[in-house]
Amino acid sequence: MEPSTGRIWRGHLLRWWIVRGVAGLLFAFILLIGYLAVTAPLSKSLQPIAPPQITLLASDGTPIARSGAIVGEPVEVAALPDHVVQPFLAIEDRRFYSHWGIDPRGIARAALTGVGGGSTITQQLAKFTFLTPEQTLTRKAREMLIAFWLEAWLTKDQILERYLSNAYFGDNTYGLRAASLHYFYRQPENLRPEQAAMLAGLLQAPSRLAPTRNPDAAARRMALVRGAMVAAGYLTQEQADAMPVPRLDVRRQRDSLPTGTYFADWALPEARARSEVGYVSQTLTTTLDSRLQNIARQAVQRAPLGGAQVALVAMRPNGEVVAMIGGTDYAKSPFNRATQARRQVGSTFKLFVYLAALEAGWRPDDTISNAEIVEGSYRPRNANGRYSNQITLADAFAQSSNVAAVRLQEQVGDDAVIDMARALGVTSPLDRGDPSLALGTSTMTLMELVAAYAGVAGNGYPVEPHALARPEQGWWDWLFDGPDTFSSRVHGDIEAMLRQAINRGTGRAAMLRSANFGKTGTTQDSRDALFVGYAGEGDDRLVVGVWIGNDDNSPIRGLTGGGLPARIWRDFMSAALGERTRPAPRPTASEDPGGPVQPLDVEGLENIPLTQDGQTRLSVDGQGATVSTSVEGVGLDIRVDGDGLTVTPSGQPPPP
Repeated sequence: MEPSTGRIWRGHLLRWWIVRGVAGLLFAFILLIGYLAVTAPLSKSLQPIAPPQITLLASDGTPIARSGAIVGEPVEVAALPDHVVQPFLAIEDRRFYSHWGIDPRGIARAALTGVGGGSTITQQLAKFTFLTPEQTLTRKAREMLIAFWLEAWLTKDQILERYLSNAYFGDNTYGLRAASLHYFYRQPENLRPEQAAMLAGLLQAPSRLAPTRNPDAAARRMALVRGAMVAAGYLTQEQADAMPVPRLDVRRQRDSLPTGTYFADWALPEARARSEVGYVSQTLTTTLDSRLQNIARQAVQRAPLGGAQVALVAMRPNGEVVAMIGGTDYAKSPFNRATQARRQVGSTFKLFVYLAALEAGWRPDDTISNAEIVEGSYRPRNANGRYSNQITLADAFAQSSNVAAVRLQEQVGDDAVIDMARALGVTSPLDRGDPSLALGTSTMTLMELVAAYAGVAGNGYPVEPHALARPEQGWWDWLFDGPDTFSSRVHGDIEAMLRQAINRGTGRAAMLRSANFGKTGTTQDSRDALFVGYAGEGDDRLVVGVWIGNDDNSPIRGLTGGGLPARIWRDFMSAALGERTRPAPRPTASEDPGGPVQPLDVEGLENIPLTQDGQTRLSVDGQGATVSTSVEGVGLDIRVDGDGLTVTPSGQPPPP
């Protein structure tokens, strides 16, 4: 074969493969378009968008709240001032009026600068109204197909109007009109430039950037919007620098339907994230137990709070929140003190100190100095004013010795204590090198603290509190991504110490008939008082935390964690676990028993309130009676029995 003939033959063969390759790709593309046309919701893309709604049910199917979103009337682009529309175009889609639904230049700019999104406004409209939030190539292809469809059938202004009228702006508000009224109490046609710039910045992460919850993050995002407006030519640098951060003007809207409970407000963000499609009606079953929620409400209502605020969280060891009280009156204050308030937790933090010590090899019977600290700049004192040369870890934990906890943290190292708190799920800032850390001077939410105790209750950590049921981990997932656990020695020792803190320590007011475990906490000047603990067996095990304090952080005279919080905890837990005494039967005629009634024959003679504020209590047992009260902020137990009258500080055993 001639060389020239061979080259010609190879050229024909190459062209043959190229033609067939292009034809194959074209055929595959046509098949893909056909598949997407059948599976993508193109028939819905031009229909009116239904407002998103979520209905929350308790675990027994009882409706507890709706998340019918706050949706305003649609906006018209022609009626909006330029300074209202321009921030959205600058930060979201600078070339909106010149592309055909997909903007390769915008994608490249977003990848290089980090400003603006890779998706156009048309793509975003397709995504949050017609598609699921899954991150797959198929969903992205459908998004592009719907974007082309919208561009073919709607004008640019119509697309922009639909986008602005339905986008989520945080705080359960959908659409620019609803957001304008919610955040600034004015119609979008009357927005000031700085107000429009802040609203435009919210679209990237509405829940996280909502200025009512995170004003600093909203202000930082607004600064990016101003920069984008300068880059797009809408503002000069001088005008951008002169634009202030707007002041919010949030008012209750007549047409807004409140969710009505602290739990529902906390659960809604998780429910929205779980919802498969944003713009449909969803009904989701939560972990809330309506029976336990009612018990919690009654326990709080019976407590003599005297104007103070209260919070209660009850969860299972796996993190399912079954009851929540975020304050005394939701209608007056929807601020959730269980999930939003960051307060000092007092001696409940000692759990992490003693766990770190047990992990380091200490045992409950080991001793540590309980002598008064008289040197150095930090000199903590024991609340009961009692000191000793040595004390066992078990007794120090039960009596909540402050000096022993500070010394123990010094010996095991604050790094070990902080690492233990982090392992149990605490994310709040914890100061290294601060000896007062052992006494709970760092702040965190009650939810965070209860979740840490749940990790101990179930011996599996960290525990993530959640409002919607989650599937159990499979064996494979558990093997490679299962929870951490304590050794049987460490777990047994900490449970024994938590048990003693109730049986013979500062938490005696929380004692139940069944085994229960817990710890008291009181901050300086009685500004916060807490009790956190758990009880029950198997599926009935509950982890519950109670906090009492004032919103302005003012002191509450005589308040301690072993007082009213422990009694609320006991009141809730005894009813939740079925330990309440049964109603007495109707009286019937019977013979005289012929002798005195012994105290042990009478139920319910424990922890009887003697004063209206509940600070003085009476307990009667088979040997005598004990009156628990406080004088000048010092708890005292006054006991009368066969040995006479004895007076001891609360939490201390009587002298021999």
